[in-house]
Amino acid sequence: MEFVEPIRNVEDIKKIKRILKLHSQRDLLFFVLGINTGLRISDLLSLKVNDVWNGTAIRDFLHIADPCTHEGKAFYLNRSVERELKTYLAKIDFDQMDYLFKSKKDNHPITRQQAYRIVNKAAKDAGMTGKIGTHTLRKTFGYHAYRKGIAVSFIAKILNHHSPSETLHYIGIDKNENHLVKVDVNL
Repeated sequence: MEFVEPIRNVEDIKKIKRILKLHSQRDLLFFVLGINTGLRISDLLSLKVNDVWNGTAIRDFLHIADPCTHEGKAFYLNRSVERELKTYLAKIDFDQMDYLFKSKKDNHPITRQQAYRIVNKAAKDAGMTGKIGTHTLRKTFGYHAYRKGIAVSFIAKILNHHSPSETLHYIGIDKNENHLVKVDVNL
């Protein structure tokens, strides 16, 4: 597997969102859900509508069984995810058991290769030159969570890493680097 980078610049994220919105609401949702939850690509592609929709509303949390530990993990569906989910679900005919990221060809989810093409093309169209792939979504989540003051130990737990140093390396942070963190309680 080729090493990919997180998307560090928020303006680049916004450009990619605009590009994906013009192309497909499904693809935009895929990107937004990936960068806001840190889910693995295999978990994203296996999601069903009923994982995020209870029949009347968007769920607050997405529950996934961790393939390594077989324990259930909860992933918060924030306002950005909720907004894109509502838009997407309003535009499509769906059954609760449909794959969330259903292929346009059949009732199966899009493939990993298609997901890669979606993310990579949007990044290139946004003018990004680094190595970008589906794993970029997970790394972007970790990078921005860390930059916003979330404890690295908590991010490590979400990403199923064994140590904070593993997580810092994974999200491209030099542990000797001194940076400002916004701890914005904003009560």
